[in-house]
Amino acid sequence: MKLTVETDVRAAPEAVWRIVADIENAASTVEAIESVEVLEPARGPSLVGLKWRETRTMFGKQATEVMWVTDARDGSHYETRAESHGAVYRSRVAVDPDADGARLSMTFQAQPVTLGAKVMWGVTGFLFKGATRKALAKDLADIKAAAEGR
Repeated sequence: MKLTVETDVRAAPEAVWRIVADIENAASTVEAIESVEVLEPARGPSLVGLKWRETRTMFGKQATEVMWVTDARDGSHYETRAESHGAVYRSRVAVDPDADGARLSMTFQAQPVTLGAKVMWGVTGFLFKGATRKALAKDLADIKAAAEGR
């Protein structure tokens, strides 16, 4: 499963980037995130190597995952990876300038790797796609509200 959600933000791209790159304080911006615990700091000036444990509410339940930044370009994007329940999860958060401020996008990809996960995705994966899209859109709406000062 791979999906992308986007929103336009009426704020300077630099301001939007400061919010999305402040992973340690994401719980104060994104309503679904309950806590973030940094496990390893970034290696150098970019976010690459930053590893954290994030607890959030997903599908009405609390879930905790360990994630880390695998690629980043300051002011532009970062990519994360997580491995859980027999699947590999990859995300990309990007901020691009546009005529009215910034275009904020999030791409999420889930790839089952174990037999059990593949069977579960085959049976229930379609149910999670819509709920995941809705959750990503809500995260972006929270970031947008923070960037626009609402």
